[in-house]
Amino acid sequence: MKTQNMKMTKAHLPVLFLAALAFVFSGCDRNALTGSKLTPANYDQVTLGMSKAQVEKILGPPTTMETKDMIIFKKTTYRYEDGKKFAIVTFKNDEMDSKDTNMGREP
Repeated sequence: MKTQNMKMTKAHLPVLFLAALAFVFSGCDRNALTGSKLTPANYDQVTLGMSKAQVEKILGPPTTMETKDMIIFKKTTYRYEDGKKFAIVTFKNDEMDSKDTNMGREP
């Protein structure tokens, strides 16, 4: 009985690559794949008085940001979006003043 020696060729590389990707991402959730930090647990960690840097450490950089000079203070609004989920964090000067989200609400 003759045994055949299997050699890896360049043709095998795409198959191995796809198999490795499937294995790596099989246990990941959507947030891990997109890099989004917008989760209910992270949102709950954001509290009044936090600085912009502290909020960004928890939620990451905002999807959009708007700053308005209100004469006596600067109002900055961070909006985070991930699919249908969103969170809005408002700052007076550099302190978190309010937040809102649609996470945990019925559609």
